[in-house]
Amino acid sequence: MEYHVKDLSLADKGKDRIEWAEIDMPVLRKEIRKRFLEEKPLKGVRIAACLHVTTETANLMRTLKEGGAEVYLCASNPLSTQDDVAAALVKHYDIPVFAIKGEDEETYYQHIEAVLSKKPHITMDDGADLISTLHKNHPELLENVIGGTEETTTGVIRLKAMAKDGVLKYPVIAVNEALTKHLFDNRYGTGQSTIDGILRATNRLLSGSVFVVAGYGWCGKGVAMRARGMGAEVIVTEVDPIKAIEARMDGFRVMPMAEAAKLGDIFCTVTGNLNVIREEHFKVMKDGAIVSNSGHFNVEIDIPALERMAIKKRTVREFVNEYTLEDGRRIYLLAEGRLVNLSAAEGHPASVMDMSFANQALSAEYLVKEGKELRADVYVVPGHIDKHVAELKLKAMGIEIDELTPEQIEYLNSWEMGT
Repeated sequence: MEYHVKDLSLADKGKDRIEWAEIDMPVLRKEIRKRFLEEKPLKGVRIAACLHVTTETANLMRTLKEGGAEVYLCASNPLSTQDDVAAALVKHYDIPVFAIKGEDEETYYQHIEAVLSKKPHITMDDGADLISTLHKNHPELLENVIGGTEETTTGVIRLKAMAKDGVLKYPVIAVNEALTKHLFDNRYGTGQSTIDGILRATNRLLSGSVFVVAGYGWCGKGVAMRARGMGAEVIVTEVDPIKAIEARMDGFRVMPMAEAAKLGDIFCTVTGNLNVIREEHFKVMKDGAIVSNSGHFNVEIDIPALERMAIKKRTVREFVNEYTLEDGRRIYLLAEGRLVNLSAAEGHPASVMDMSFANQALSAEYLVKEGKELRADVYVVPGHIDKHVAELKLKAMGIEIDELTPEQIEYLNSWEMGT
């Protein structure tokens, strides 16, 4: 088998961790994988996946393989790979993986090229690097592709831009837009795992600190909620007036970054945009300010500006770089500005990824059945899949809910019955 991982001797440890995560992924484990094993809906389908190589992703790969697919996996971020998981997928589950934690940019793209060389029928993306590389470098492979999926807000933004410009050549399902994904994964998963990453990297007390969250989308809501829950005073910065009002109504202080930069002890960007924290903000930050990012790409913090401003740089802890400015102030950048939750911690808990990856698996099945009928565009997850995932999750949690009575259905579908 062709693969590129750090060390196969880590495989047994990785297998134990994959099995631990599996316990908290009953939808993927019990419901979908069992049916996939029996029906083989993905038989003969080659899937190239560019995702964070974590224990949860490993269980998605196992499910796709049980469904009959040939699966090839590479990392969607140079710092997010769990090397023991990568080794376990190769050694214990015969799934080719091309990913090493801390790989440089050249190796990162070599790994993307490796999975694309398998001539995939379906692509699975987390940030759209796989799809963009395929379109730029290998137009000859596009005729093989039935469709793709995209996991993240950032990736969906990129793909919608491609579709708008008329360069997207096959249909992509925006898994991130599923209600059972962004309402839970983005809010509760990102909220908890981001705080986890910041604490593992710094071991700082959040209680009593001023915590600045840039962006109040679903991810920002989760981070703000968890930071406040640990006793921080939370400030939100926004460019969207509606989200800004929502943040204020939720009890957070709202102000421009230029003002928040003077007050914050800890900063976290979750916007999906470029240079949210930049030179003018670094100039007014407190000595000892901690800056982190939980958006997909390491562009939300203007790191080149920080490098230019610093007269000295050193690594003081794993994932913590200290930049000393000319006036003696120190600014601490976490995880090189990359996803702090996956670089310094383990990413989202398995329970919430159970729903996200259930959407991935079922969307792949849907593409096999319906992909040839779809034009090249970005699509939301079909409503029946979204609802089915929610039903399966409730069942796995042992929760029952009411059903509409025939009378209620008639009332909701009628206009004659008024006051």
